[in-house]
Amino acid sequence: MAKEEIRKLLENSKKVVEKDHEDFSKSIKDDLTSFKKKALS
Repeated sequence: MAKEEIRKLLENSKKVVEKDHEDFSKSIKDDLTSFKKKALS
């Protein structure tokens, strides 16, 4: 019983971490793009 719950918690947190990482990567790319535009103009 406890092992199942722990495994579910781990899987959920893994998904959350992966989503956070994707969002983080995307925001960095967006920042870089806007920075390049400002630097070039």
